[in-house]
Amino acid sequence: MNARKIGAAAATAVAVLAARDLVQKRHALLRNFPVVGHARYLLERIGPELRQYIVASNEEERPFSRDQRTWIYASAKEENNYFGFGTEVDVEHVQGHAYLKQRTFAGPLPDVHDPQAFLPSAKVLGGPRGRAKAFRPASVVNISAMSFGSLSGPAITALNQGAALAGAMHNTGEGGLSPYHRNGGDLVLQLGTSYFGCRNADGSFNLDKLKDVVAGAPVKAIEIKLSQGAKPGLGGMLPGAKVTPEIAAIRGIPAGQDCASPSRHSAFGDVDSMLDFVELLAAETGLPVGVKSAVGDLGFWQELAALMARGDRGVDFVTVDGGEGGTGAAPRMFADSVSLPFRMGFSRVYGTFAELGLTDELTFIGSGKLGLPENAAVAFALGVDMINVGREAMLSIGCIQAQKCHTDKCPTGIATQNPWLARGLDPTSKSTRAAVYLRTLRRELMKVSAAVGVAHPALITADDVEIMNGDYEARTLAGVYGYKDGWGSLGPELAEEITALLTAAPNSTRKPAV
Repeated sequence: MNARKIGAAAATAVAVLAARDLVQKRHALLRNFPVVGHARYLLERIGPELRQYIVASNEEERPFSRDQRTWIYASAKEENNYFGFGTEVDVEHVQGHAYLKQRTFAGPLPDVHDPQAFLPSAKVLGGPRGRAKAFRPASVVNISAMSFGSLSGPAITALNQGAALAGAMHNTGEGGLSPYHRNGGDLVLQLGTSYFGCRNADGSFNLDKLKDVVAGAPVKAIEIKLSQGAKPGLGGMLPGAKVTPEIAAIRGIPAGQDCASPSRHSAFGDVDSMLDFVELLAAETGLPVGVKSAVGDLGFWQELAALMARGDRGVDFVTVDGGEGGTGAAPRMFADSVSLPFRMGFSRVYGTFAELGLTDELTFIGSGKLGLPENAAVAFALGVDMINVGREAMLSIGCIQAQKCHTDKCPTGIATQNPWLARGLDPTSKSTRAAVYLRTLRRELMKVSAAVGVAHPALITADDVEIMNGDYEARTLAGVYGYKDGWGSLGPELAEEITALLTAAPNSTRKPAV
């Protein structure tokens, strides 16, 4: 009897659905193929998941392959992250694959098996310009800019706690400094074009509010965001439905109303006035101040380097974001075809400063899929001093690359403001995974540095890496990107200082030096 009722109810439901499909006019597929046509939409909806686990090969999928995700997951869980039976990359024929050249002999090296992986920056951030609160970052691997609002409260909490456990820094993103950023991790406060958290009612910048924010949190540096790799040169839109009272209070905007971020800053309009703004922030807060940008027209960078060469004004760091960056939802055109990929963009920026002999005067930070050891090593060889990890950090706390970040329907509760979805993410356990991932990546960088025969990844040079062109040609990284002798290398004093710092005593007994 029950089975008959269930069958009758199911038949009725199918009949109703078929009738609805036949009379609706929005989808031709459903009018022509009622009921069964829904299978197409279901497969489309779960397509990324199907490709991940069934269709794609281990090295095929983008933006992160299954092997890359597996390495991050295993690293975050302290599982075996080795791979057996050889590489799955077609190294004999593929173009563009990078190889580091190991050395038979080496000088003093740190303990590469230390689980704490003490690996500070080779440069003192803000030191060359004499900032009052200059410091040496304790970790060359830090968490990239991802705002509360784009990520959930539990996700931000997990990342911040993970940064604290790993001794790394956490960039707030342009959405303002939220309560979720106050879980022990040192912060880089990002200022976007809307100046969230330190703005006037009309959206203009408010210095007093900035000083209040800095005074009330462990902010170690300020980053002025000019653009990002995911959507360079494009402002953002936060729909009113997502502007909750909590987000409104943090950002200093009206609740329930659309919030459009302009594409460019109102506090300055050219490089000259931008440097005045940088010096104002540094003088008023004592903090190192830098800029973040994707790379397009080089005129900006050339003018910045030329003005800094005078010596009276300058940024303390530049964060170069590759066009392959992806933590921000963006139109397909911008994600695919605006701004240069990291290696090309960074090498051009670095060369601009190197031509004027300025590379030791500021810290270079890279971002854009650099949370994988091989990509990070190449970045250091090009001249990066530190790297920021975004999507890789998300993967470490449970992201499955469902690619639903822009829909507010992230199934793992990371890129959503849906309370039901966000509750599935436990910050306590996930923070540990984030910390372990950060420490593991640092240890991998120490291992590859030791293989090359140097004590720190910043000592890997552009001549230590070769780029393969199939099985018939290879060129050094320096040759591929037009580096001159000495480019991509630290100055002798910096090289000696960081080598001495890493090899002077066991890792467990050392602390970062200012």
